Amino acid sequence: MIISRTPLRISFAGGGTDLPSYYRAHDGGAVTSAAIDRYIHVLVNEKFDKAVRVAYSRTENVEHFADLEHGLVREAMRLTKVTDSLEIHTIADIPAEGTGLGSSSSLTVGLLNALYAHRGILRDPAELAEEACRIEIDTLGGTLGKQDQYIAAFGGINHFEFRSDDTVRASPIPLTATDRALLSDHLSLFYTGATRQAQGILREQSARTEANLEALGRMRELARECRDVLLRKDWAGLGRVLDEGWGLKRTLANGIATGSIDDAYAKAKAAGAWGGKVTGAGGGGFFLVVHPPSRSAQIESALSPMRRLAIRVIPEGSRILFVGR
Repeated sequence: MIISRTPLRISFAGGGTDLPSYYRAHDGGAVTSAAIDRYIHVLVNEKFDKAVRVAYSRTENVEHFADLEHGLVREAMRLTKVTDSLEIHTIADIPAEGTGLGSSSSLTVGLLNALYAHRGILRDPAELAEEACRIEIDTLGGTLGKQDQYIAAFGGINHFEFRSDDTVRASPIPLTATDRALLSDHLSLFYTGATRQAQGILREQSARTEANLEALGRMRELARECRDVLLRKDWAGLGRVLDEGWGLKRTLANGIATGSIDDAYAKAKAAGAWGGKVTGAGGGGFFLVVHPPSRSAQIESALSPMRRLAIRVIPEGSRILFVGR
């Protein structure tokens, strides 16, 4: 039996510039993001017979892996060449779809990590991220960026550069454990209660790349500015970066911002938040707020009945938790 644990993520700045439609044609993209203490667990266990059983929000029992309807599981099994006599369970700490915390990519990275470990193979983070991107973008034809796979594999806080030749440079931001804890004290996630499929928003955003070049260029710059304010431990500056970034992001496609999201953002600012954004593609999911720790209670009250989720930034990416018989 193998158990992998892979973190979810929050993106601070640059999201959208990691879409191939932008970084391949416009001198690359950049994103600054962090792994958080909410996870996707994948359990892989050998079965007695040759069949495959996969349990997630539903259960699939098939004689051959190619008959699986869950595309991420099917293609991860194909890529790792672990294709029979297998039982796979996936467990998510938060709703598995539409939350904007990168759960699909964390699942793909965690699947690859666990399936390779089942074969006695260890992949480094860059390999896991690259193969996860290949499955989600190339094999399954998804319209999505590359940041989620990389932060899930690497963990910590990273500034990623997505180059036009499809190579990726990962630059870890060297905060101490004390500094990570202090940063975490300045962050809150609020669940909007609405989930959405990111593909529709991202397809429109990708199609509007040329029209959005000015905004996307500034968002790429903000990812670098975000890196710098984090290095300076300027938490108020981080809030200002998110505030400007959200103003740009909400113009990239229809549906990113909604009336209820705008209302929540205004209430958070009035209660003392420095800045914030909707995580992921937008339209729902989680709402990230940067604030003085002393204003946590006031912001939580202002955003009620949204549920506040306290989070901690963590140093580890996808890892194998357990290997046993």
